[in-house]
Amino acid sequence: MPVSVYNKLVRDRIPQVIQAKGKECRTRILDEEEYNQELVMKLKEESEEYFSAQSPEESLEELADML
Repeated sequence: MPVSVYNKLVRDRIPQVIQAKGKECRTRILDEEEYNQELVMKLKEESEEYFSAQSPEESLEELADML
């Protein structure tokens, strides 16, 4: 079975949701420097999505993701 790799920050108990579906996941807690770097990358990603949004609804969703 192929293994999917997602190197992403997670929130909202996502690992527990994955495990509740009978799947496995591995997580690790980042040190402060790594965490800050990942937050900057995530903000860049979400801001690009915001500026690419095609509707006010999409724009609002991306702004909410940034918060």
